[in-house]
Amino acid sequence: MVLTIQPTSFIGSNAFCLKACDPAGANAAHYCEHIFDRIGCAYNAPNNAQRDVFESCDGDSQDFPGVYTGADGAVTTYKQPAESLGIITTMPYTARVPASSNCQKFESTSIFAALPKATVTPSSSSSSAASTGTGLVATRSSTGSSASQTGSAQSSTTTGQGESGAEKVMISGLAFLGVVFSAIFLS
Repeated sequence: MVLTIQPTSFIGSNAFCLKACDPAGANAAHYCEHIFDRIGCAYNAPNNAQRDVFESCDGDSQDFPGVYTGADGAVTTYKQPAESLGIITTMPYTARVPASSNCQKFESTSIFAALPKATVTPSSSSSSAASTGTGLVATRSSTGSSASQTGSAQSSTTTGQGESGAEKVMISGLAFLGVVFSAIFLS
Protein backbone atom coordinates (compact mmCIF):
# COMPACT_ATOMS: atom_id res chain seq x y z
CA MET A 1 0.00 0.00 0.00
CA VAL A 2 1.39 3.38 -1.00
CA LEU A 3 0.44 6.41 1.08
CA THR A 4 0.66 9.81 -0.52
CA ILE A 5 0.85 13.10 1.30
CA GLN A 6 -2.11 15.42 0.75
CA PRO A 7 -0.45 18.75 -0.22
CA THR A 8 -1.88 22.15 -0.99
CA SER A 9 0.02 25.24 -2.06
CA PHE A 10 -0.99 28.77 -2.98
CA ILE A 11 1.30 31.32 -4.61
CA GLY A 12 0.44 34.92 -5.40
CA SER A 13 -0.44 38.34 -4.00
CA ASN A 14 3.04 38.69 -2.43
CA ALA A 15 2.63 35.52 -0.36
CA PHE A 16 2.83 31.77 -0.61
CA CYS A 17 1.83 28.92 1.65
CA LEU A 18 2.41 25.20 1.48
CA LYS A 19 0.61 22.67 3.62
CA ALA A 20 1.20 18.91 3.67
CA CYS A 21 -1.25 16.65 5.50
CA ASP A 22 -0.30 13.18 6.75
CA PRO A 23 -2.57 10.73 4.91
CA ALA A 24 -2.60 8.45 7.97
CA GLY A 25 -4.07 11.27 10.06
CA ALA A 26 -7.77 11.70 10.61
CA ASN A 27 -9.39 13.99 8.03
CA ALA A 28 -6.20 14.65 6.03
CA ALA A 29 -8.20 15.28 2.86
CA HIS A 30 -10.37 17.83 4.71
CA TYR A 31 -7.40 19.74 6.18
CA CYS A 32 -5.74 19.85 2.74
CA GLU A 33 -8.91 20.56 0.78
CA HIS A 34 -8.46 21.30 -2.94
CA ILE A 35 -11.71 23.13 -3.76
CA PHE A 36 -11.01 26.60 -2.33
CA ASP A 37 -8.22 27.69 -4.65
CA ARG A 38 -9.59 31.20 -5.22
CA ILE A 39 -9.56 32.32 -1.57
CA GLY A 40 -5.83 31.81 -0.95
CA CYS A 41 -3.62 31.39 2.11
CA ALA A 42 -5.69 33.39 4.60
CA TYR A 43 -8.51 30.83 4.35
CA ASN A 44 -6.63 27.64 3.40
CA ALA A 45 -3.69 27.98 5.81
CA PRO A 46 -4.53 30.75 8.32
CA ASN A 47 -1.54 31.77 10.44
CA ASN A 48 0.19 34.64 12.20
CA ALA A 49 3.21 34.78 9.87
CA GLN A 50 5.13 38.03 9.90
CA ARG A 51 7.02 39.56 6.99
CA ASP A 52 10.79 38.87 7.06
CA VAL A 53 10.52 36.58 10.12
CA PHE A 54 11.57 32.94 9.90
CA GLU A 55 10.20 30.84 12.73
CA SER A 56 9.06 27.34 13.59
CA CYS A 57 6.16 26.92 16.02
CA ASP A 58 4.00 24.22 17.56
CA GLY A 59 0.39 24.89 16.63
CA ASP A 60 -3.16 23.74 17.04
CA SER A 61 -4.97 22.30 14.05
CA GLN A 62 -6.85 24.77 11.92
CA ASP A 63 -10.53 24.46 11.12
CA PHE A 64 -11.23 22.60 7.90
CA PRO A 65 -10.89 25.12 5.05
CA GLY A 66 -14.28 26.51 4.07
CA VAL A 67 -16.03 25.27 7.22
CA TYR A 68 -17.02 27.95 9.71
CA THR A 69 -19.40 28.65 12.58
CA GLY A 70 -21.66 31.62 11.92
CA ALA A 71 -22.89 34.20 14.45
CA ASP A 72 -26.04 32.10 14.86
CA GLY A 73 -23.95 29.08 15.94
CA ALA A 74 -24.69 27.11 12.76
CA VAL A 75 -21.79 25.27 11.12
CA THR A 76 -21.67 26.10 7.42
CA THR A 77 -19.47 25.05 4.48
CA TYR A 78 -18.54 27.91 2.17
CA LYS A 79 -19.30 27.38 -1.51
CA GLN A 80 -16.73 29.07 -3.74
CA PRO A 81 -18.44 30.83 -6.68
CA ALA A 82 -17.58 29.92 -10.24
CA GLU A 83 -14.62 31.77 -11.70
CA SER A 84 -16.87 33.08 -14.47
CA LEU A 85 -18.64 35.23 -11.84
CA GLY A 86 -15.49 37.32 -11.40
CA ILE A 87 -13.21 38.18 -8.52
CA ILE A 88 -14.31 37.22 -5.01
CA THR A 89 -14.63 40.55 -3.19
CA THR A 90 -16.42 39.53 0.02
CA MET A 91 -16.36 36.49 2.27
CA PRO A 92 -19.10 35.46 4.72
CA TYR A 93 -16.53 34.64 7.42
CA THR A 94 -13.02 35.28 8.66
CA ALA A 95 -10.88 32.18 9.09
CA ARG A 96 -9.87 31.38 12.67
CA VAL A 97 -6.09 31.49 13.11
CA PRO A 98 -5.04 28.47 15.22
CA ALA A 99 -3.08 29.13 18.40
CA SER A 100 0.68 28.62 18.26
CA SER A 101 3.36 28.23 20.93
CA ASN A 102 7.03 27.36 21.43
CA CYS A 103 8.06 29.52 18.49
CA GLN A 104 11.76 29.55 17.60
CA LYS A 105 13.13 32.26 15.33
CA PHE A 106 15.84 31.54 12.77
CA GLU A 107 18.11 33.76 10.75
CA SER A 108 17.67 33.30 7.01
CA THR A 109 21.38 32.49 6.75
CA SER A 110 20.89 29.33 8.83
CA ILE A 111 17.76 28.28 6.92
CA PHE A 112 19.36 28.67 3.51
CA ALA A 113 22.84 27.40 4.48
CA ALA A 114 22.40 24.30 2.29
CA LEU A 115 21.95 26.30 -0.91
CA PRO A 116 24.85 26.30 -3.37
CA LYS A 117 27.33 29.14 -3.05
CA ALA A 118 28.24 31.53 -5.84
CA THR A 119 31.43 30.75 -7.73
CA VAL A 120 33.61 33.16 -9.70
CA THR A 121 35.41 32.05 -12.84
CA PRO A 122 37.93 34.59 -14.20
CA SER A 123 37.76 35.19 -17.95
CA SER A 124 38.85 37.98 -20.26
CA SER A 125 36.71 37.05 -23.26
CA SER A 126 33.11 36.28 -24.08
CA SER A 127 31.62 33.64 -21.86
CA SER A 128 28.56 31.44 -22.05
CA ALA A 129 26.75 29.18 -19.63
CA ALA A 130 25.01 25.86 -19.98
CA SER A 131 22.73 24.11 -17.56
CA THR A 132 20.85 20.85 -17.27
CA GLY A 133 18.25 19.80 -14.72
CA THR A 134 16.60 22.25 -12.38
CA GLY A 135 18.17 25.56 -11.51
CA LEU A 136 19.37 28.84 -12.88
CA VAL A 137 22.82 29.53 -14.21
CA ALA A 138 23.69 33.11 -15.06
CA THR A 139 27.01 34.20 -16.52
CA ARG A 140 28.10 37.83 -16.73
CA SER A 141 30.77 38.77 -19.25
CA SER A 142 32.44 42.00 -20.27
CA THR A 143 32.23 41.28 -24.00
CA GLY A 144 29.23 39.19 -25.01
CA SER A 145 25.49 38.92 -24.72
CA SER A 146 23.26 35.90 -25.37
CA ALA A 147 20.50 33.88 -23.71
CA SER A 148 19.06 30.39 -23.99
CA GLN A 149 16.58 28.23 -22.08
CA THR A 150 16.28 24.44 -21.87
CA GLY A 151 13.59 22.60 -19.88
CA SER A 152 13.25 24.02 -16.41
CA ALA A 153 16.79 25.39 -16.39
CA GLN A 154 17.59 28.85 -17.69
CA SER A 155 20.93 30.17 -18.86
CA SER A 156 21.81 33.74 -19.77
CA THR A 157 24.81 35.91 -20.47
CA THR A 158 24.75 39.68 -20.11
CA THR A 159 27.21 42.44 -20.89
CA GLY A 160 29.00 43.88 -17.86
CA GLN A 161 30.78 47.20 -17.50
CA GLY A 162 34.39 47.36 -16.29
CA GLU A 163 34.69 43.68 -15.44
CA SER A 164 37.68 41.59 -16.43
CA GLY A 165 36.04 38.21 -15.84
CA ALA A 166 32.80 36.31 -15.65
CA GLU A 167 30.70 35.76 -12.58
CA LYS A 168 28.74 32.53 -12.47
CA VAL A 169 25.88 32.08 -10.01
CA MET A 170 23.92 28.88 -9.67
CA ILE A 171 20.72 28.70 -7.67
CA SER A 172 19.13 25.30 -7.35
CA GLY A 173 15.36 25.31 -7.14
CA LEU A 174 15.49 21.69 -5.99
CA ALA A 175 17.74 22.58 -3.03
CA PHE A 176 15.42 25.46 -2.12
CA LEU A 177 12.38 23.16 -2.14
CA GLY A 178 14.31 20.66 -0.03
CA VAL A 179 14.96 23.34 2.59
CA VAL A 180 11.29 24.41 2.56
CA PHE A 181 10.02 20.84 2.95
CA SER A 182 12.59 20.18 5.71
CA ALA A 183 11.39 23.22 7.62
CA ILE A 184 7.78 22.09 7.30
CA PHE A 185 8.37 18.51 8.40
CA LEU A 186 10.73 19.46 11.23
CA SER A 187 8.19 21.85 12.73
